[in-house]
Amino acid sequence: MKQLIAPSLLSANFGDLKSDIIMLNKSEADWFHLDIMDGVFVPNITFGFSIIQSIHNIAKKPLDVHLMIVQPERYLSNFKKAGADVLTVHYEACSHLHRTISEIKALGMKAGVALNPHTPVHLLEDSIAELDLVLIMSVNPGFGGQSFIENTYQKIKKLKKLMIETKSKALIEVDGGVNTTNAKKLYKVGADVLVAGNSVFSAKSSIQAISSIKNS
Repeated sequence: MKQLIAPSLLSANFGDLKSDIIMLNKSEADWFHLDIMDGVFVPNITFGFSIIQSIHNIAKKPLDVHLMIVQPERYLSNFKKAGADVLTVHYEACSHLHRTISEIKALGMKAGVALNPHTPVHLLEDSIAELDLVLIMSVNPGFGGQSFIENTYQKIKKLKKLMIETKSKALIEVDGGVNTTNAKKLYKVGADVLVAGNSVFSAKSSIQAISSIKNS
C-alpha cells in the first residue's frame, strides 16, 4: 500500500503562503489539501476561488479540495477552473449525492465524499463503487488543531470491509488530529492518505514532519 500525505494549508502561514507552498513542493508531500468552508455548513470561513487559483499557479502537486459547504453542486465547475484535481463533498451536505459525484467526474476531477464523525460508513453502500476517495473526518469539521477522535480506527476498518465487499478501489483519507504518534496505526488499519495540518506547520521542520508521517 502506498502511503500518501496531504498537508492542510488551513494551518499554513497566510502571511507568507507562497513560501509554505514552495516548501511543500520540495517536500515528500503528495497532495495539497485545501479546506473550503462557507460559515454555514461549518462555523468558519476560509478561502475562495481566487486564492485556490493562486495556489494552483505555484503548486507542483495535485490540489485535494475538501468542500465543507452547503449545496456544493452550485460550484463544481468553478473549483475545476480554479485548479482542483480531487474534489470532495460532504455526504451530509448533498441532497442528490450520486448526481453530484457524476458531475465531478464528468468535469475531469477525482470525486470524493467526506463523512462527519457521527455519520456511519454504511450510508455509502450505494455510491462507494463510483468514488475515487472517501474522507473520514477524525475531528468535527470547522477548525484546525482539534484532538483526534479515537473511534476513527474502527470506522476505517468498517469502511475497508465495505470496500472489499463492493470491490471499491477508492482511497481512504483521514483528516483531523493526524500526527507522528497516530500516523502508523492509521496507515496500518487501512488509511491511504493522511491530512496533516497543525502537526506539519507547527513543527520545527515541516519537511521533516511530513517525512516522519508519510514514512511511519
